Amino acid sequence: MSAAEQVKLTNFESIFSLEGKVAVVTGGIMQAGASKVYITSRKKAACDEAVAALNALPNKRPGAVAISVPADSSRMDELDRLVAEISKTTDHVDILFANAGATWGEKFDTHPEKMFSKVMDLNVKSIFYTIQKLAPLLSAKATREDPSRVIVTASAAAIHLAKNLAVELGPRHILTNAIAPGFFPSKMASGLIESKGGLRHLEEFSPNGRLGRPEDIAGLVVFLGSRASSHLNGAVITTDGGAVLKGRL
Repeated sequence: MSAAEQVKLTNFESIFSLEGKVAVVTGGIMQAGASKVYITSRKKAACDEAVAALNALPNKRPGAVAISVPADSSRMDELDRLVAEISKTTDHVDILFANAGATWGEKFDTHPEKMFSKVMDLNVKSIFYTIQKLAPLLSAKATREDPSRVIVTASAAAIHLAKNLAVELGPRHILTNAIAPGFFPSKMASGLIESKGGLRHLEEFSPNGRLGRPEDIAGLVVFLGSRASSHLNGAVITTDGGAVLKGRL
């Protein structure tokens, strides 16, 4: 190994840097150090609020910008519009964080078909078609040495999808990996958390004594979007404090 290669290996700030990268985040707020971040979700107000907060960060890199592009990723026409809007201000995308999701708490015997379809459309179908529609931008500047990244937050179906897409998109220099989060306090998870005994019970059940925090996901997104993960493809990273090791949710 040459001296130059050794320097690259030990320069951890460079290994984990997203400087100069263009990222698209669906269904949430995430800046993570990229130079250009497109925030998209169904609700315009939520997108605008997230973008305003990101652009106001005191430690934001010079020239870095967050852009609001509201769209419903469960609809094909909205996905086409999303890609068209993004293409107006960039000719490529380096990182796609497919984070949109929904849940519906209902017993098996009474679960309505309409809500089942809504959850599957957003949690599985929309991930597939968001990646499909953005694939040309993701591959535009991707190379073997500097591949683009797709990161999904995973349901069981999304995990299977991510593994298949890792094989399908790998030859195009697009890496696909999944994050499998445990319980993170949120509006969407509140019903399930209560059904499992509440926050305190779940914190006591977790081997490390707490539930997830936003930085737990953010750190993984930075890792998976950076040069540090350039040989990781089709992986599923669980971030639940070890709760799954105890054999139940």
